[in-house]
Amino acid sequence: MTSFDIEKLPFTAEHLRSWRDVDPRFINWPVVYILDDGKRVYVGETVNTAARMRQHLDSPDRGTLKAVRLVLDDTFNKSVCLDLESQLIALLAADGKYTVLNSNKGIVDAEYYDRSRYRETFREIFDALRHQEVFTRSLPEIENRELFKLSPFKALNRDQAVVMEDILEGLFDDWELDAAAPIAVQGDPGTGKTIVAVYLLKLLSDIADGKGFDDLESDALFSDFFTEENRDRLSTARLGLVVPQQALRASLKRVFAKTPGLDKAMVLTPFEVGQSDERWDLLVVDESHRLNHRANQASGMQNKSFGEINRKLFGEDADHLTQADWIRRQSRHQIFLIDSDQSVRPADLPQSTQRALIAGARESDRHYRLSTQMRVRGGSDYVSFVRGLLRGEQRERADFGDYELRLFDDLGKMHEAIRARDAEVGLARLVAGYAWEWKSKNDADAFDIEVDGQRLRWNQTQKDWITSAGALEQVGSIHTVQGYDLNYAGVIIGPDLRFDRETQRIVFDRANYFDKKGMENNPRLGIEYSDDDVLRFVSNIYAVLMTRGVLGTYLYVVDPALRERLRAVVG
Repeated sequence: MTSFDIEKLPFTAEHLRSWRDVDPRFINWPVVYILDDGKRVYVGETVNTAARMRQHLDSPDRGTLKAVRLVLDDTFNKSVCLDLESQLIALLAADGKYTVLNSNKGIVDAEYYDRSRYRETFREIFDALRHQEVFTRSLPEIENRELFKLSPFKALNRDQAVVMEDILEGLFDDWELDAAAPIAVQGDPGTGKTIVAVYLLKLLSDIADGKGFDDLESDALFSDFFTEENRDRLSTARLGLVVPQQALRASLKRVFAKTPGLDKAMVLTPFEVGQSDERWDLLVVDESHRLNHRANQASGMQNKSFGEINRKLFGEDADHLTQADWIRRQSRHQIFLIDSDQSVRPADLPQSTQRALIAGARESDRHYRLSTQMRVRGGSDYVSFVRGLLRGEQRERADFGDYELRLFDDLGKMHEAIRARDAEVGLARLVAGYAWEWKSKNDADAFDIEVDGQRLRWNQTQKDWITSAGALEQVGSIHTVQGYDLNYAGVIIGPDLRFDRETQRIVFDRANYFDKKGMENNPRLGIEYSDDDVLRFVSNIYAVLMTRGVLGTYLYVVDPALRERLRAVVG
């Protein structure tokens, strides 16, 4: 039986005067409230609703809102209200009906007594609010949207919150410097590097705009950074987010376009950074390991641009210059979010450059690490297991809790299971390494992958493939899913990886690998990539694919010897 009430009242000074006589909880009880005018919404929590509403009526932003909904429950306490407030802000921002007026300075994922029981109550509260047409989508629909998964209103866990506070302290301590030491944030897949980047830029934009200075959330985690001094520092600051990957960049542009204080023009390619005639005060680089060095680019135009940018910024097209150098030259401050084990192509930033970048940040006490697994319910043990598995290490399968890891002998049955999971929870997709030619790119009637009597095509779009029409019947490549979450990933390990029974090693099969850029030599730098060199990139690809699924990973292996090898561990 539900214990909460939701009261909708007019948000006027006249009505406010009678509140203390209506319900004593209006002046001395923890309450969560929602203010809106049909287009804009603000969510808050307080122990003195009547006083807080008077303060909101005096606010230029919130004083013009029309109605207030009070979520009342005799069992609520401060921690519960803070959690519900954070949940509602994130869900309202992702639902898309309203423009959310909140800053994100207090949105943190904190533990408290009996949290699991309250979270069940929150679901009931959501259903009641949806019945009142506050929400337009169901909870699963919202949680599967990119606006939710990449939202700057996404609650930070404690690990992320500590890193965020350290970043902010270091950034403001160094702000007056013209060439500060770079900040580096390392983290495995699923530790929330992208969320940290997006959350930070929203927070800084709100400080610059003076947003959140009068919302009286004095106990919010990052309130200490909302000062007039920091506002003055940031008021004319140029901020940007550099995203090397096309698909993820397009998604983040859409998120920024729909978030107050952010703008899609803030989301940049490395080439846009290099070509700009203006410097940035801060550039945050997501997936920094995917920045390029002086290698053959995706097009002749980009090859030309690479040299032109080098000459523009440094006076010469020197072979050692990388896109990381562009970013450092074009900004006063930089934050590099990085995971060296997610480099998937020879053109990616060299390991030596990544190590030097990290070492430089560490020497300046500007190196931070994310360790808490947010995506995969199997936890960090599962991520370590997958990486070891693909390196050919002998290890026993650990206990991954309710995380579903299954090995299939038949690709058709795995596809059926993925379809079933998609019908249940959504966002279940087939993904694979680039072990088949992309014939359908030039011939719409052609099939790319033919295994076990199954005939499949690669992703038919590069941008936003995961949510595109027909994606369930297609196979996504690394370039469409890196940086994204799925609920279930059906991973096809193609014939580009084999198990050599004689040497007892996992080996790379060059004849069955069709990403030309994935194994292309670099004659300009005098580099030839051996099979073992490319094996590292291909293993990284499969490790990324096997860490996309939040709830589970299904696995089909083409090479019989490798399948048997993995069966002994995966089961």
